[in-house]
Amino acid sequence: MNNAVLFIATVFVWGTSWIAITWQIGSISVMVSVAYRMGLAAVLLLLVLAAFGKLARPKVWRFVALQAALLFSFNFVALYNATSFITSGQVSVIFSLASVFNAINARLFFGTAITRRVLIAGLTGFLGLILLFWDDLTISANAGTLVGVAWATLGTALFSLGNMASRQNSALGVTPVIANAWGMGLGAAMLLMIAAASGVSIPVPTEARYVAALFYLAVFASIIGFTCYLMLVDRIGAAQAGYATVLFPIVALVASSIFEGFEWTVLAIAGIVLTIAGNVVMFGKSKPA
Repeated sequence: MNNAVLFIATVFVWGTSWIAITWQIGSISVMVSVAYRMGLAAVLLLLVLAAFGKLARPKVWRFVALQAALLFSFNFVALYNATSFITSGQVSVIFSLASVFNAINARLFFGTAITRRVLIAGLTGFLGLILLFWDDLTISANAGTLVGVAWATLGTALFSLGNMASRQNSALGVTPVIANAWGMGLGAAMLLMIAAASGVSIPVPTEARYVAALFYLAVFASIIGFTCYLMLVDRIGAAQAGYATVLFPIVALVASSIFEGFEWTVLAIAGIVLTIAGNVVMFGKSKPA
């Protein structure tokens, strides 16, 4: 697939995943829910790779393990916890800062120059998202919201560091699909071991909506979404690939209007226009700042 198809697939799949995440919040621990999601995704992906004769062990394990911790477990624990305090749309707004985190981390770890176009596009897109969710962000400003913002920021920061581990895996010859398959399994194992050691209940899910969300998040958001996204990171760099996270809230907003009755406003429309404008700016050629 070309980069445009990968980008669109990533935005749509991850944009619709925020609603599914809220359907997993309930009687089952967040840590266990994330472990179920990643464990199921790992099993399915490993089976598919084996069926096509593409299953292989990573040449180097240390960055796969690091990616598992940062990208497939603890970051999602933080993001799931965030949705307990603020709306899925608000979490997606904060998560859009991943493009900024990616640009900074790529500079710190790989010496990648931060371009003017990246700065302008990131700022434009983020301002658009502020307008898009302005009413929710201002009306919901309370102690619980601050806790949710803290969890979402932590999850976003861990996600970005996981991108750097993925980039290092690619440099060492570990493809995104192989790193994902084993990394998701390792991430699930980490969380289940912590849950068992801390006495957290690990029940078998039976609620229909929970199970449906689990399969959607495992197959589409985890296998397809992560594979498309990390292929983009490998091809065009973490900063530009991370800008897909600026567009997720638009899809999340559409899903929210369908399932949660979100009302479109002038500010929301203005935010969409700014976000799309930022996307156009991001993918142009630029000079180092």
